[in-house]
Amino acid sequence: SFPGNLHLVMVLRPTGFFQRTFTDIGFRFSQEDFLLKLPVVMLSSVSDLLTYIDEQQLTPEFGGTLEYCHSEWVIFRTAIESFALTVKEIAQMLQSFGTELAETELPDDMYSIERILALRTEKYYQLKEDITAVTKEGNLLLSSFEEPDPGECSQEQHHERPGDWETVHRLLGQLHEMETAFDGFWEKHQLKMEQYLQLWKFEQSFQEVKNAIEFLMGQQAELPDTGDSVLQVKQRLKDLGHFDGMAQDLIGKAQVVILHGHQLAANHHYALNLICQQCNELRHHSDVLSDEIKRKQMRLQKTLDLHTRLQQALQCCDEGAYLLANQQMDKCQSKEGAQKALQDIERFLESSSAYLNYDPQALHYDFESVLTSELKCQIQSVQVKLENVRSMFENRQSCFKKLLDKHVRPVQLVAPRPENPPRSKSPLFSPKHDVSLSFPFLCLASHTCVKNGAGCFVFIFTSYSVKKDSSKHHVINELIETERVYVEELFTVLTGYRAEMDNPAMLILVPPVLRNRKDVLFGNMPEIYDFHNKIFLHSLESCLGAPERVGFCFLDRREDFQMYEKYCQNKPRSESLWRQCSESTFFQECQRKLEHKLGLDSYLLKPVQRLTKYQLLLKELLKYSTSCDGVQELQEALVAMLDLLKSVNDSMHQISITGYDGDLSELGKVLMQGSFSVWTGHRKGPTKMKDLARFKPMQRHLFLYEKALVFCKKREEHGDGYDKTSSYSFKHFLKMNAVGITENVKGDHRKFEIWYSGREEVYVVQAQTVDLKMAWLNEIRKILFKQQE
Repeated sequence: SFPGNLHLVMVLRPTGFFQRTFTDIGFRFSQEDFLLKLPVVMLSSVSDLLTYIDEQQLTPEFGGTLEYCHSEWVIFRTAIESFALTVKEIAQMLQSFGTELAETELPDDMYSIERILALRTEKYYQLKEDITAVTKEGNLLLSSFEEPDPGECSQEQHHERPGDWETVHRLLGQLHEMETAFDGFWEKHQLKMEQYLQLWKFEQSFQEVKNAIEFLMGQQAELPDTGDSVLQVKQRLKDLGHFDGMAQDLIGKAQVVILHGHQLAANHHYALNLICQQCNELRHHSDVLSDEIKRKQMRLQKTLDLHTRLQQALQCCDEGAYLLANQQMDKCQSKEGAQKALQDIERFLESSSAYLNYDPQALHYDFESVLTSELKCQIQSVQVKLENVRSMFENRQSCFKKLLDKHVRPVQLVAPRPENPPRSKSPLFSPKHDVSLSFPFLCLASHTCVKNGAGCFVFIFTSYSVKKDSSKHHVINELIETERVYVEELFTVLTGYRAEMDNPAMLILVPPVLRNRKDVLFGNMPEIYDFHNKIFLHSLESCLGAPERVGFCFLDRREDFQMYEKYCQNKPRSESLWRQCSESTFFQECQRKLEHKLGLDSYLLKPVQRLTKYQLLLKELLKYSTSCDGVQELQEALVAMLDLLKSVNDSMHQISITGYDGDLSELGKVLMQGSFSVWTGHRKGPTKMKDLARFKPMQRHLFLYEKALVFCKKREEHGDGYDKTSSYSFKHFLKMNAVGITENVKGDHRKFEIWYSGREEVYVVQAQTVDLKMAWLNEIRKILFKQQE
């Protein structure tokens, strides 16, 4: 069975007679059996063979010089094939170990995870030892090819072995690549597992401290921040001090947990957003607890000060009554006796003037933040007692002065009989008191009215109304005056900067990057200026004589204010262009001509600032319009401006969305946007290593459009100052016509569920507060109800 591609057969006949005879006969029969259709050369000796084949191509037993040992070749081939098989087995072991790392179920306790990590580490080092041993074997095999053999034929043998050398060298390269890839995979896996353990420990500490703070918050919330007596307030201050000590210890523990979180974040932990969120949450809880305790301490301390003052006033009343009761009237009938008694009274009044002349309105003003109905009654009671004591002293002083002036005969001794004292001059109506400040104390004034006459109440109420009207007119004047200044500033910017860009004399100074781009730098400021100059300013000026129409002005023009949304959306492009050419001579020259102290960038910010100023002025105006005409329209105008601010803010975030293939405007208007923790639903069964991220929430920035809910990931671009901007990387979106919601999720009141296409996809969303959750649910419900209709 010779191979079919032979072209010539040379037969070297044996030298012995019998061997040669058997060979000739056997070959003749073989030739007939196999029907060899190729030339056969019968050679009688080795020398005949050398005439056909060069001696360098033949081994010594055929008279050649080629050194070749078939058994040695077999040994080498066996070693190479064994090495190749070992390399394959190593590759399979590494693949199997990698699959095990990715697919093995993760336990749900820290001890088991640590044990698994230790076992895997041990197995990793065992595999590393196996790889090292196989590499050593391969290097040894490779060195046997590279060592030259002595003799003349060594060079020829060296030419026969490059194929084997290449094979071993290639296998060693593959082994090295596998080891490098395996080391990289193991390093990432080990880091992931270690970070998972760190996160587990951090979350345990976070939850313990958070629960402790919430428990302490609940306890301190039950402690009142006021009291009805000095002893009661002191006891509550003592109890609060005990709470404060525990709170400080707890806040210290929270700081340790926060520091741990910052260390994890600094080491680039994979759950960076979650850790930062929990650190911020812990810091917020700590601040709330600390602030609440401080607030209660301040209120209790202020309440204690009020009780102390009232107690001192009552004590002074008792001392005054005791002084008057102990004056012996028979000794006061003489001039000397009356004079001495009058001096005693004057000395007492002088030393006690701080307590006897307490101004109830001043007390109300100083302690308004802690006043309760009980405390107000106590102040009123003390005030009545003070007035009675002052009346008694005035009557006694009047009596003694008459004795000193007239020197009349001694009167008959009688016990003093209580009389209806004449109306005393209450400090409320003293010349030193500013009547215009009396409006915060209507409760006290009404009590005084019942005692002293109805005219008092009318007087104070009139003062209060005048004060409110004055404040309202002041706010309206401020609104109109600032509107005039705003229009003037826009005019100077448009004429002093924007128009100068078309001035041939200034054209040479305009930077090349700025040419033909004034619409980018200034946006739609001309449109804003025309609206305010021609329409809105005149509408506001017409309200000077009719303040109730201010709300109508904003409501009638609410659609026009939408132009600010376009201006704010262009603001990032404008700022980017300004930064490129802010130092140019053109802007410096324009600023010099206008005599502006601030640069153009400050004036480009004016429309944004003005939009914010409106809602502040409307709030201020509402404070003084509680019972006036037009208050409902004023409230609606405030809501409209706040909605506009929210819409502008939402649209500013929307323009930073990247990676969305399509036109976002096709999804409708942005209704809500904000950051949430999101858990995605996954198949039932044990969790795999590749699903590890699903254990922890993803931090997603959600945009609620009229037609879709868009999920993005917030990214912070690198840069300093103005160059550092946030962007939102698009992840996926849900069409609202296939969305359903579950409003309550077990475990946390801030969570709700969004499911898609009959719960094919489920997303658990956690808001920062319950109020924020309800706001989103309301908007989603509106969309779903509208679709249903």
